[in-house]
Amino acid sequence: MRASDRAYTALREDIIEWRLRPGTVLAEVEQSERLGVSRTPVREALGRLTAEGLTTAAGGRGVVVTDISLENIDELFELRETLEVRAAGLAAERGEPGIFAELHAQLLLAPGLLNENDPARHDYYALVGRLDDAIDAAISNTYMAHAMRSLRVHLVRVRRLAADDSARLHAAAAEHAAIAEAIAAGNPRLAEAATTLHLHRSLTHVKATHTPA
Repeated sequence: MRASDRAYTALREDIIEWRLRPGTVLAEVEQSERLGVSRTPVREALGRLTAEGLTTAAGGRGVVVTDISLENIDELFELRETLEVRAAGLAAERGEPGIFAELHAQLLLAPGLLNENDPARHDYYALVGRLDDAIDAAISNTYMAHAMRSLRVHLVRVRRLAADDSARLHAAAAEHAAIAEAIAAGNPRLAEAATTLHLHRSLTHVKATHTPA
């Protein structure tokens, strides 16, 4: 892996996981020393992060980590609904039913991965990621899939703002299972409705638990 790719991956993960919080100044010299690479790869990595909206130029202060406000969250979910609802319908029309039937079965077992403070919770997030990947592959639309992948970077940050409570995670698992079931059944309208419900409940929860950084 190139040094710029290593720097980008490390900085991106630190931002998404809130180890680098909004407003943090990312000085090239400091980050190059921290990451063990020269300044040029760090500069390239910061350029990529700025293009994604995770960092921004801040006048004479250099590059800083961007904030996420309630207004940002509303805008993200407007775009998310536009993309994901349509994608669920397309996946129901074009996807392989067996793939989504298997995901549905696994999502029904997801509550077992959601015990509080259980490291296996990461397995649940990985399972949801597999559902996302399956939908991306099923829609056969490169541009839409790329747009959704770019959006998910910011959605992971948003999720960290919300209380990661067990009740909401259990409800979300059931909602994801319903989406997978509708796609497996080849029912576009049901898949779109299930996705709309999930997004509505997710947004309500995030806004109810959000506190400014």
